[in-house]
Amino acid sequence: MTLHVLVLGGTTEARRLAETLSTADGPRVTSSLAGRVAHPRLPLGEVRVGGFGGVDGMAEWIRAHRVSAVIDATHPFARTISFHAASAARATHVPLLALRRPGWVPVAGDRWHPADSLEEAARLLPELGRRVFLTTGRMGLAAFAGLDALWFLARSVDAPEPPLPAHTEVLLDRGPFSLEGERALIHRHRVDVLVTKDSGGEATAPKLTAAREAGVPVVVVRRPPVPDGVPVAATPEEAVAWLSALEG
Repeated sequence: MTLHVLVLGGTTEARRLAETLSTADGPRVTSSLAGRVAHPRLPLGEVRVGGFGGVDGMAEWIRAHRVSAVIDATHPFARTISFHAASAARATHVPLLALRRPGWVPVAGDRWHPADSLEEAARLLPELGRRVFLTTGRMGLAAFAGLDALWFLARSVDAPEPPLPAHTEVLLDRGPFSLEGERALIHRHRVDVLVTKDSGGEATAPKLTAAREAGVPVVVVRRPPVPDGVPVAATPEEAVAWLSALEG
């Protein structure tokens, strides 16, 4: 019987995985997107958009569509869907793999300040700078809304919803970003502190290099943990090998 793989996607790695698996002799692949981005980059193969309706809804979808395996290739900070996937996989006795790109690692010259949440990041800011480059996405900006003495440049793919900090300029843009562009942006806006989530990958990493070159401190929000007992792959190739072992 042909495997039916449910890929919880929305990331570059998820699209690469769907492309790799979408061959004539490959498994059936359905990519699921949350629908939070207005114009997402669609992967190859079957695509569904929208939530499942919690753990029970995802489990029912897995059963109804005879899913053989689930690969959670969502953003490293998409904590809710990852824990829902773990619960749904247990309920349906379907194997689950988390595909997570490696996190960033500081190098000589970096001035990183780790934080466990956006709220903690906001508490650190007043001691670090006054002109903030905020690259945490459009969700969660409310954590910074009370910092009226600071100015924010908030970059996101889609427009953020209020509440926002009182002094905010919104920059709508989508990566990958170039090092030259990030250098120019930091210089043009006189940025003196950067806030980012440890999403990993190369598409948005140039901002870290630009900040290091400019001597700008960086508040790095740590990733939430992967659910207990869920194996982790670092690359789409490792995920393909995991699937091959299931078939074997």
